[in-house]
Amino acid sequence: MVEWTDFERATIKDIFAKLDYDSVGPAALSRCLIVYPWTQRYFGKFGNLYNAAAIIGNPNVAKHGKIILHGLDRGVKNMDNLKETYAELSVLHSEKLHVDPDNFKLISDCLTIVVASRMGKAFTGEVQAALQKFLAVVVSSLGRQYH
Repeated sequence: MVEWTDFERATIKDIFAKLDYDSVGPAALSRCLIVYPWTQRYFGKFGNLYNAAAIIGNPNVAKHGKIILHGLDRGVKNMDNLKETYAELSVLHSEKLHVDPDNFKLISDCLTIVVASRMGKAFTGEVQAALQKFLAVVVSSLGRQYH
């Protein structure tokens, strides 16, 4: 079980309360698909992913980016039960979609970059540590079925 400080809880809730899900989610997923092109293999039904412009302008990528952020929002609301919160998604990604669990880490890194760019100077080392701790626990929870 993860122990959260009051600062970490407040910081995570504050970050997600201020995020524009309609822009941050798509930006994070687009970045992941561009920087790590092998991750595109899981999105074959999304249509044109041939270059950065196509990925950024793809409505399916944008839609799924929003889904990812709303999924993380579930975790923010259930920080003390992340393994249980993501148990079903872990099974789905492992057994049905066969997603390489390393990709969860890649998208979390891309999300961190996008959040940092949006927060600017407010994205201090302490804020980054809290966000990355939260995302690491989510990644671990999503990868639980693989173990």
